[in-house]
Amino acid sequence: MSHNRRIYLLDPQVIPPETIAVAFAKTSRSPASFDEIASELTREASYEFHEKWVVGYGHSSVAEHAVLHIALENISRLAIESVESNRLASYTEKSTRYQKWDPSQYHTPDEFSSASPAKIYQSTCQMLFDTYKNTLEPVKTIIAEEMPRKKGESEASWDRRIRSEYVDVCRFLLPASSLANVGITINARALEHAIRKMLSHSLLEVQQIGNEVKLAAQDSVPTLIKYVERVPYLIQVQDNFARESKKVVEEIPFEGDWCRLVDFDHNGLLKNLAAVLYRYGGTSFDTALTYVRNCSQNELEKLFEMLLENLGEHDQPVREMEYANFLFDIVLDQGAYFELKRHRMLTMTCQNLTTRLGYAIPRKIVEAGQEKSYRLAMDEARKAYETLYLYNPEAASYVVPNGFNRRVLLNINLRSAMHLVSLRSASNAHFSIRRVVQKIASEMIQAVPLLENVLHRNQAESWQSVQEKYFNQVS
Repeated sequence: MSHNRRIYLLDPQVIPPETIAVAFAKTSRSPASFDEIASELTREASYEFHEKWVVGYGHSSVAEHAVLHIALENISRLAIESVESNRLASYTEKSTRYQKWDPSQYHTPDEFSSASPAKIYQSTCQMLFDTYKNTLEPVKTIIAEEMPRKKGESEASWDRRIRSEYVDVCRFLLPASSLANVGITINARALEHAIRKMLSHSLLEVQQIGNEVKLAAQDSVPTLIKYVERVPYLIQVQDNFARESKKVVEEIPFEGDWCRLVDFDHNGLLKNLAAVLYRYGGTSFDTALTYVRNCSQNELEKLFEMLLENLGEHDQPVREMEYANFLFDIVLDQGAYFELKRHRMLTMTCQNLTTRLGYAIPRKIVEAGQEKSYRLAMDEARKAYETLYLYNPEAASYVVPNGFNRRVLLNINLRSAMHLVSLRSASNAHFSIRRVVQKIASEMIQAVPLLENVLHRNQAESWQSVQEKYFNQVS
């Protein structure tokens, strides 16, 4: 046998995903090369292997080598929240920033199939989409005055350049029922978990998507998702705590305290530095932690400079930066939440989307003379939500527009915070999420001043200046 180094691909267009998974699994006990193992496997042999080892003996990690690319089209943005709640997957979805929505592009849930709620639901969604469509041109006119067409620039090129600016503003009117497409890359182990969660979801649409994803994936990974079913545990937890939560006195809406650092590890940064010393040295963690605790403020600053110097724009800081955690209670508009949820290394707990925490009004809506129609649309959506809530509390969320606020509990480590703040405070990020991450950064720096030179936020603005420039109202 040759001992020359070999690095190559097992082509998923030639070898089925389940067979690739078996080829990788067998290397633990076979001296043969991966391609030799794969060439000897049939689909039937792969099925038998997975039935015995993955299903029978619970060696689930083998399923991680079977990777699928799944296309989901025309599902609601409310359902996408569940689809994208799985951390170990990659997603790309239709953007509300660069595309315009057609007035017919919304989901009608089976929960409102009877005549009375169906009429309220349909008329509310249609009203929101009509308002959205009618607002695009007036807001575009305002944006066009601020960003005039350049000499030699075609009409199409100019429209592409300013489109995200006016679509960014009008997206506040789009309801959670809006249809979108999302592409998913996921391994079979994570897919099994994702389908189980979807089948256990309270929304019928999400349950249907779970069944359809399972059906679509069965040809590629028939054994690995064969026994996926609803999870009684997840259903019971929701039922128990929905009932228990009614005993908790409802808090008055946030009244301006919309992003609050509720807890953090006061020794977190010291743990970061101690962990790096531990990694590159030979001492125990206790010894390394004692060392950094005895450092002066100036010495700590120098250690952080050493830790982050030469960190490039596209470089990831060392993983030891994950030992410091920060817990936030945040109220943000639904559009901003959709930006935030893309950062899947965070731990987020979001409450149901409602109309009970008020809504934001973009300043450009007012400047374009559309404030009255905007407020009427949001108030109509609020009334519809409360009526539909009586029929089905979860499905009522479909009629809630992006402009309404939502409460989210967010746990973030310093490494993730560095990425979040740098990316989402940049000038090309949506103004809603820029406001949020600037406030997150401000809260973290106020609690731990050393972070001033660690969190690379956009220094050209603050959360207050973003709010003043882009919002007429935030609640």
